[in-house]
Amino acid sequence: MRLPYVPDPPPTTTEQDAAIVSRIRARRAPRPLQALDLTLLHSPPVADGWNSFLGAVRTRTSIADDIKELAISRVAVCNRAWYEWGHHAPLAVKAGVSEAVMEVAKRQEPLSREERPEGVSDKEWAVLVYTDEMTRKVEVADETFALVRGLFNDQEVVEITATVGAIPFPLQMILIWLRVLRLIPPRSLATTA
Repeated sequence: MRLPYVPDPPPTTTEQDAAIVSRIRARRAPRPLQALDLTLLHSPPVADGWNSFLGAVRTRTSIADDIKELAISRVAVCNRAWYEWGHHAPLAVKAGVSEAVMEVAKRQEPLSREERPEGVSDKEWAVLVYTDEMTRKVEVADETFALVRGLFNDQEVVEITATVGAIPFPLQMILIWLRVLRLIPPRSLATTA
């Protein structure tokens, strides 16, 4: 590790900084502050922005947790971000996604809209293909968008799009922090799921 974590509880010198720590703790509850939080808190404004942005995407949308975590898990696979897969795949399963569907989400090859595997629901498949196209191509075929649009309301379409679109940036930033600041040993990042 190249930078020490700030102590927990993080020391604060202003009311603003104390409020930032409180907001981050509230988002993480009931879990403790994570290693990433304790690193970002070297710069409370950066930690606050990160917490606010990801907090909105991760915890304040109307999309069901199974769909959200399935999409995030697929983004992790498409980006070979196994650290994130290790965090989000169990959350998808906990939210009700079957192990069989997670095996489909874990496939490293691009998914084909026309080749839905047995046991994958319409919504799960639509989200997996939509996520795959957005993440790999940064565009989505009209047929794929129509599939998603037919299964989700306008708010859900925006929120799924925002979730899938927002996650690659944090994944890249997390990978940079993990590797550059060595928050975890590099070997664990090289391990495939």
